[in-house]
Amino acid sequence: MALALRRPRAAAAVAAVIALALAGCGAGDSGNARLAQTEASGDGVLRIGMLLDNAGGQAYLNDAQRAAVELAVRQANAAGGHKGRPIEFIAPTPSTDTATAARHLVEAKADVVIGPTDSSHAPAAIDVLDKAKTVLISPANLDDTLSSYPSGGYYFRTAPTESAEGAALAALAKAGDASSVAILREKGRYGAAIGSAASAAAKSTGLAEKGSGEFTGHDARAAAASALAAGADAVIIVARDDPQAVLAQVHDGGVPGSKLVLADALVAPYGTGLASSALDGARGLVPGVFPAASFQTDMLKQAPGLADMTFAAEAYDAASLAILAAADAQDDGGTSIASHLVLVSGGAIAPSGQSTAPQRTKCTTLADCLSLEAKGTHVDYDGQSGPIAFDASGDVTTANFTVFRYGAENTARPAGTQSVAR
Repeated sequence: MALALRRPRAAAAVAAVIALALAGCGAGDSGNARLAQTEASGDGVLRIGMLLDNAGGQAYLNDAQRAAVELAVRQANAAGGHKGRPIEFIAPTPSTDTATAARHLVEAKADVVIGPTDSSHAPAAIDVLDKAKTVLISPANLDDTLSSYPSGGYYFRTAPTESAEGAALAALAKAGDASSVAILREKGRYGAAIGSAASAAAKSTGLAEKGSGEFTGHDARAAAASALAAGADAVIIVARDDPQAVLAQVHDGGVPGSKLVLADALVAPYGTGLASSALDGARGLVPGVFPAASFQTDMLKQAPGLADMTFAAEAYDAASLAILAAADAQDDGGTSIASHLVLVSGGAIAPSGQSTAPQRTKCTTLADCLSLEAKGTHVDYDGQSGPIAFDASGDVTTANFTVFRYGAENTARPAGTQSVAR
């Protein structure tokens, strides 16, 4: 598949939903289960559920995430399951009502839940699951505000945040030998989050910022012309509403494709929808890494006919980390899993009561990690999405992105990766 990673558009009300939830939520304990010392609380059976919250034109995202989690469960069961008993996968029912779906998973005795995709759907799920001491790991939530959302320490994500993307855009511009950059951002929360982070990263890495501006809707022509007049070596574009119209306006403003660095929501195959060679040489970022060939093969065996692998690597790693954390804790209870996820992911934070994090052995496949754990070895899992190393907020500390480069035909192909440390 030429473009196997696509970021879905988040709902327009993401910021409002999260802001309201932050203001009115009384979720969970005031402590942080990620760093707690715990006692066994499981019933002996590790159960993994999912929140598949994509509908309509985004429904295709459910398939890759489900196949990835089922693949991890199948591989773990082939290696002996959890403490000799099969890991149970709770078959999901897709729904945008994540609060109700989360309650059903609690009733089904889920210890870990993978999902949701949409950041605006996460608070409702967290509010239910943290009270039940059930771990929630999203493979796709990007909104920065979720890092401080009250979850009692039961919320994690294997996807990078939007602020990490801003830093990665600046790093990609600098990697292209730019010494100056203009940042053109669409008015709104998405543009502000990524654009501000890109500006801060540019400053910290010595990139001069000139010709930056904000535009409303897709009316980017004047901003693009100003960036060109300012003489910026690279022009970062951050927008998600009507991306083709935005890029057409940027082209009309005179900015050549070779100067463009595109945020994830702009990366798509445009072809004849734009003027010939409008994007020739442009580069763009998509959160996550392009799935390895062996992983794609395993995924297609798990789900023949699967056409898209967006967030598959992140979903697989979420399930794998949960399985490894349960094995490390020797317990399937949610509290135990939450307290071991930072450790098995390679996080450098010492658990409560310990001065340093224990030494761990690096491993890169679920089977190899489980084999090491069976011998009493503590592991540090670097999975399909790359190094993870959760921090105390449940965020990845190394954010990985796939770089796409456009040709004269205005279609993009993978052209490497870009990583940034948080």
